[in-house]
Amino acid sequence: MMQDPRERQYVLDALSARESWRMLRILSEFVDSIDTMSNVGKGVSIFGSARVKPGSEIYLQAEEIGKLLVQAGFAVITGGGGGVMEAGNKGAAEAGGQSVGLNIELPFEQRPNPYANVRLSFRYFFVRKVAFVKYSVAYIVMPGGLGTLDELAEALTLIQTHRIRPFPVVLMGSQYWNGLVDWFKDQMLTRELISPEDLDLIRIMDEPADAVRLIRQMVIL
Repeated sequence: MMQDPRERQYVLDALSARESWRMLRILSEFVDSIDTMSNVGKGVSIFGSARVKPGSEIYLQAEEIGKLLVQAGFAVITGGGGGVMEAGNKGAAEAGGQSVGLNIELPFEQRPNPYANVRLSFRYFFVRKVAFVKYSVAYIVMPGGLGTLDELAEALTLIQTHRIRPFPVVLMGSQYWNGLVDWFKDQMLTRELISPEDLDLIRIMDEPADAVRLIRQMVIL
């Protein structure tokens, strides 16, 4: 235990300095993301698991979605890692479009994929989330884990509370997502914890072409 008041003040000053530098790092991430993303066209964010293997059904579907979005005139935005993110970036890049990877620095799983031709790296999740929401005109959510659910819940909350403009939120894969949406209805809706119109924020689809067609109809390029 520190008895000397001068020693205690020294430690407090050091902690305060570290906090100040952290704030500068956060600010720099906001500035970098705005500078970079302001040059990107209207983007559709694709979310999903980093654990999906190349060549799997979900991977190939995400790759197809990336390609179709570029052909429809959109940029593709992903979390920049492997799995679904890699597939979406690959489809977009090979179609000749803007393929954006918003990578997050993690000790495992998340490594930048080689298919993003616009890249940003983030230390802070909340700064990265702002970049997704600010520069997306739609979300396509593939099967994924907790991170995917986090991005989905945040988007729905911001739309529900009118903190952002409404945009299409498409869940790809009825077999994967129907159980969750049924739980929304059976638990949250019946307990009046959400309103019936909140469920209208979500569309569940199985075919990449149908998802891209819906977004193209709802978004003005």
